Amino acid sequence: MSTNKSVLNMEVISKKLSEAGIVNYESNVKEIEAQVNKIIKQKIKDTQPYVNEDYENGEAFASAYPDYDLNKLPSWVVENIDKAKIIGNSKKTVILADGRKYQLNNTLNHMSGGEWTYFINSVINTAYKTSGEDSFAHKIRKIHPTPKPPQLMRDIIQFFTKENELVFDYFMGVGGTLLGAGVCGRRAIGIDLNPKYIEAYKLAAKETNVPEFKCIEGDCLEILSDRNKMNNLLNGEDISLVLLDPPYGNMMSREKTGADIKVYGNVATPFTNSNKDFGNLELDCFFDNLKKSVEKVLPYVKKKGHVVIFIKDLQPNGKNTNLLHAEIVNKMNEIENLNYKGLKIWADQTAKLFPYGYPFSFVANQIHQYILIFRKEK
Repeated sequence: MSTNKSVLNMEVISKKLSEAGIVNYESNVKEIEAQVNKIIKQKIKDTQPYVNEDYENGEAFASAYPDYDLNKLPSWVVENIDKAKIIGNSKKTVILADGRKYQLNNTLNHMSGGEWTYFINSVINTAYKTSGEDSFAHKIRKIHPTPKPPQLMRDIIQFFTKENELVFDYFMGVGGTLLGAGVCGRRAIGIDLNPKYIEAYKLAAKETNVPEFKCIEGDCLEILSDRNKMNNLLNGEDISLVLLDPPYGNMMSREKTGADIKVYGNVATPFTNSNKDFGNLELDCFFDNLKKSVEKVLPYVKKKGHVVIFIKDLQPNGKNTNLLHAEIVNKMNEIENLNYKGLKIWADQTAKLFPYGYPFSFVANQIHQYILIFRKEK
């Protein structure tokens, strides 16, 4: 259908309306005509093959970089390298036929520009399944009171590392970090005090057919302080990302009250009974020990590597705001050569809601946690 024909049809419609005695129709007819023409143009456009001018005008990758080490490229680029092209005056941008782009001077990760932009959204809303194939063997991992979803850890790992780089988690629990690393082509090492959690991780890795990584039982501060143990553990390799979900504030060690009884029962559910467990410490001691642990691991982290820490605030109590995430930011910023870079807020939409405070006072259902991001500068 041509535009001329659509105009002719509008003239016919106008004549019919006039003959029917309908007045003041001119503006409506023009609006209808504009909409019809818009639809026609879109239909014509949809029938034409998509042409990416940047890609069409690009130079073949093999021509621009005949001796380039393909091991430095993301797998999704290597898989399409025969059709990859180079664009831009600096010749640093690889473009694929589907429009995805990768910067050759990206020193942080293997993401395309679109993936990068999506990740830096400051809020994450998720509703990960806790049953079935997509649950990453949650039925095994649920022996831990607060297991982190491997999918969430995967997304964080993908942003702060390149493929095959090393991730370290010395509060590994049931291995959310290690499983997340395994599904996105990275490697990981874990430490935990509780051998039952380590065993659950190994079972989950086998159940989900994810690579099983090295993990050891022990006190993280003791291991981090022992150069021989760390050298044996890392085999001389630098860590790209330290990803931590530390136990804290002796919350799990306390008897439950109110609505929490429905979730946990009215007994304490500590991660372990050890006095070395960060989850059994008072808050001031927890902050000091967390800082000490990061100071000890930092020499093993590569330049510009990252430390990422999960934390959830406590409910305010009188004049005590209990903004734990702010306390940790300030504490970590005391460490030389480590700078705070920002945060993401993770909202877990599967969290159960309870009428806290009803009907007398506002008490928030805290379904969110803070993901605090720090970078080693040199």
